Amino acid sequence: MRSIGEMARDSGLSVSALRFYDRGGVLVPAWVDPVSGYRWYGPEQLEEARLLARLRRAAMPLADIRLVLAGWSGADTGLVRELLRAHLRRLEAGLSDARDEFSTLRALLDSREKPMPLPRTDVVRLSLGGPGLADALDAVRFAVGRDPDLPMLAGVLFDIEGGSLDVVATDRYRMAVARTGTGGHDGGRVQVVVPAPLVDAMRALLGHGEPVRFAVDGDRVTLDSGSGQTAGRCLDHEFPDYRRLVHTPEGSRAGVDTAAFRKAVETGPVVTGEPSGPGEPAVELTLLQVTGEGEVTLGDDRGSDLNQVAVNRAYLLDALDAGARDRLSLEIGAPTAPITIRRPDDEHTFSLLMPVRLDD
Repeated sequence: MRSIGEMARDSGLSVSALRFYDRGGVLVPAWVDPVSGYRWYGPEQLEEARLLARLRRAAMPLADIRLVLAGWSGADTGLVRELLRAHLRRLEAGLSDARDEFSTLRALLDSREKPMPLPRTDVVRLSLGGPGLADALDAVRFAVGRDPDLPMLAGVLFDIEGGSLDVVATDRYRMAVARTGTGGHDGGRVQVVVPAPLVDAMRALLGHGEPVRFAVDGDRVTLDSGSGQTAGRCLDHEFPDYRRLVHTPEGSRAGVDTAAFRKAVETGPVVTGEPSGPGEPAVELTLLQVTGEGEVTLGDDRGSDLNQVAVNRAYLLDALDAGARDRLSLEIGAPTAPITIRRPDDEHTFSLLMPVRLDD
């Protein structure tokens, strides 16, 4: 007999997925302890679990998986073969449709792009408080992307408008936004994406508390402080329209003591999520929910409570550290909506964490 943890390890299904398939009658344990409720699986069920994992990776619907498993354990191999052929035909048809749609999208993109982009001609000179800029960069640096296929996310957006500077970073799974005041600019909106190494060099000059000067001249940015100067080229890529992404559905809000909550997340229960890529370890997820009393609770089982939101635990810890306040506010809505982590004293500085879809 295998425990649920051993079955998860040997089959490629997560513990939460095995619980789900048990509740749905797809893969029912051979025995459940009547006292503890702990699930145990027979030796013959390992092959079924591995088959189930393969079929789910191939995106076969659960209704068909039930029939495949029933035929696999019986003598009706003809039904199994027909179900596999039918699903493969659906996948091939779907891939053909997707290729047609992407071909149309590429044509639309080609029509929108300028054949010869004009060089940047913006010239902006700002005065900034060193501590304010340092705090803003610290609040967003953790969310900078590292995917070489998405070079536009490998830096921090400096969004200058009116008397404020918003700095923004995202790697698609999380986004961080922070604002600081500026002086000396009364023109229109100017945006530049500063590469991460140059951002780090700028941050290193901001440890002395003095005012600094920030300049944009075409595709070059410069930061000048009393202790030194650093400069370099901005990224020649367009950053996503983050203002469209930060409008999330309103959820339940709860205040937390940052240190205590961080410790609870770090040492508390987790569920196992899918690896982020081939050869990558499984992701540890924290389940969050706001109670009717306005408190945030941590769960250890998806169970039947669909109001819990799963989030990457490492990303949550990073966001709590970047919040840099004794107390923070968490907004948790639907399981498909981002989690928002805000500073109670600064509505313009916050982080968004994308929820993680648990196995179904």
